[in-house]
This record gives sequence, C-alpha cells and structure tokens, in this order.
Amino acid sequence: MSNKNHTSSLRAINIIIVLGIIFFAANLRAPITSVGPVIGEISEYLSLSKTAAGLITTIPLLAFGIMSGLVPKISERYGMELILLLSLIILGIGLGVRSLGVISTLYIGSILIGIAITFGNVLMPAFIKVNFPKSIGSIMGIYTVAMILSAALAGGFSIKIGKWTNIGWQASIGIWIILAIIGAMLWLPQLKNKKSKQDAEQAKSEKLKINLYKSKIAWAITIFMGLQSLLFYCYSAWLPKVTQDWGLPAEAAGWIPSYIQFAQLPVTFIGSIIATRMRNQVLLSGITGISTILGITGFLIFKTQFILTWCILLGIGSGLAFTLCMLFFVLRTQSTLQAAKLSGMAQSIGYLIAATGPPIFGAIFDLYSSWTLSFLFLLFLSIVLLITGLMAGKDRYIS
Repeated sequence: MSNKNHTSSLRAINIIIVLGIIFFAANLRAPITSVGPVIGEISEYLSLSKTAAGLITTIPLLAFGIMSGLVPKISERYGMELILLLSLIILGIGLGVRSLGVISTLYIGSILIGIAITFGNVLMPAFIKVNFPKSIGSIMGIYTVAMILSAALAGGFSIKIGKWTNIGWQASIGIWIILAIIGAMLWLPQLKNKKSKQDAEQAKSEKLKINLYKSKIAWAITIFMGLQSLLFYCYSAWLPKVTQDWGLPAEAAGWIPSYIQFAQLPVTFIGSIIATRMRNQVLLSGITGISTILGITGFLIFKTQFILTWCILLGIGSGLAFTLCMLFFVLRTQSTLQAAKLSGMAQSIGYLIAATGPPIFGAIFDLYSSWTLSFLFLLFLSIVLLITGLMAGKDRYIS
C-alpha cells in the first residue's frame, strides 16, 4: 500500500511539474509575437519611426543576448526553481508596464520582458534534463508545442483582442499578463523541489573542465541557434508588412506568422520524440535546412501565390530547428550544469545574432525599395543554417 501511495504521489508531483512547464512555456513567445500585427497601430499612437518601433521586438532579443551568459551562474547560486518563479513575476510586471501607453514605459517594459524570458529560455532545457531524464523527448515536445501554440494564438488574435476590448494595442500586448500570473501560481510548488540545486552542487567541478568557446560543436549549435532565431523573428516582424505590400488585407497578413507557427506544432512534438530515439540528428537537420530554403524561395518567386505552402515549409523548418536547438543543449552535454552553460552560450551569442535580422531585413528594403534582396539575405542565411545544423547533428558530446 505504501508503495502504491508513493507511486501515486510521484505521479501527482510529475503532473504538477508538467503543468508548470506548459504554462511557463506559454509565456516565452506570446509577449513578443503579439507585437508584430499591431506595430503599425503602436507607431501611429506614439508617433514612432519604423526604427523606433522595431526596437520593441529588438530590445528583448538584445536582453536575451546580454543576459543569457549570466543565467547559469545565477541559477547555480540560487536554484533553478526560485529563479524561474522570479522570472515569471518580472515578466508580469514588464507586460503591465509595456502596455501603459507611454514611450518610456513601452521600452522599460520591453527590457523587463526580455530579461524575464531570458531566464526561462536558458534554464528550462536544463530543468527538463534533470527532472525527466528518461522522457526528455516527450517533455521537450510538450514544452515546445506549448510555446509555439501560445505564440501563434498571440500573433493571430492580437488585432482582434484590441477590437474586442475596445482598448486597442494596449490590450493586444498587455492581456498576456494573465498567462504570467497563472504560470507563477503553478510554479510555486517547484520551490519545494531541491533536486536541481543538488545536481548543480555536484556538477560544480565540471565547469572548469570544458571551455565551450573552444568547442566546434558548441559553436555550431550557437550559430544554428542564432540563425533559426533570426529567421523566426524576421518572419514575425516583417511577413505581415511584406504580404500587405503584396496585396493581402491587413488582418489576413497578420495571420501569416501564425500559419507558420501552426505548421510548427506537429513537427516540434513528433520531431522531439523521434530525435531522442535517433543515433544522431543529421537527417532532421537536413530536413530543417531544406524546408527553410524551399519556403523562402517560394516567397521570393511566387509571393502570395500558394502562400500556405510556403508557410508550411517555413513552419516545418523553424519548428524542427527550434526543437533541435533545445535538444542539442541536452543531448550534447553530460550534466545539468553543462546543459545550462551551453544553453547560456548559444542563446547569448545566438540572440545577439538574431537581433540583427529584423533591422537588416528592413534596412535592405529602405536602401533598394524592393523586398527581393531582403529575401535573398534570408536565403543565404538558410544555407548557413543547413551547414551548421548538419555539424551540430552529429552524435558527440561537447569537448
């Protein structure tokens, strides 16, 4: 009887942890993807230039880049569970501040949101590694699906939320504070879980053994991470605007990034499970790169013709790319601390790379008054994504 009670207790604990992971994941992209469709409305309301408006999306990416390298040290000192809870609280504050309708609070809120999401981005793969070592693929799949689904819904319903509430863009980007509150409440029980803290203490001696900046695998993962993020944020920031210029109505164009994200859903979950059962992930990396190349080429040549096809291809590519990034942090490392450090390096440098994407994409258009060269820029980067993915997909640990 006691064994049954113990088993039931463990199942209940695992269910609570998984629910916490789901709602945590739901907070990691929605605050960013909700901005793109209403960025024109924000610009008009606050009289912002295109460059100033672009900073709303770029600031969180810069925060990811600047803060990610610091996260493993902070987590090692205070424990992953506490830091992740605090990040949800900071996120909620940032969402509230950003939607106040003042230029200064718009940017201050964006900074807080970027800092908060950084901690979740870096620590969640390590948290999953230590709490679900025998089911990494399925839990990582649940995590990525929750993140992508919330991001897709946030982008797709952004304009409608503003209309339904009669508050406009402030509701569109502020309503996600509800998710942060629910996430924080569900995360409170994790403070009783000291497992990750003990693991970090046991792994401290490992941190001096490997210099990640001298590891070819670590650099391949880092560049792969940066490019897949850059491409995703270019899709989110610019495809609504580009497709409007090509003749789509504003509301229909606002759903384009969401179509891409809906296409990501099945491949992120299934891909995560399949990837952990494969000896290496070279084949999946190849599918990632080729799908991305074909999708970008489709937009480049056919524009809005067959647009769902190109969205699906980009969704397959970006969904697999993101899934592989998260798994590489776990599969290419031998401890929780190593996973956190690799995640920190890849996301620190990777998001700095990603932050350059939307401004460069827009700047190319400003210089040449044509979206063709902007898409050629993405096409070149997708080829590099393919090459680095094939390198990162090989079955070996960082060394």
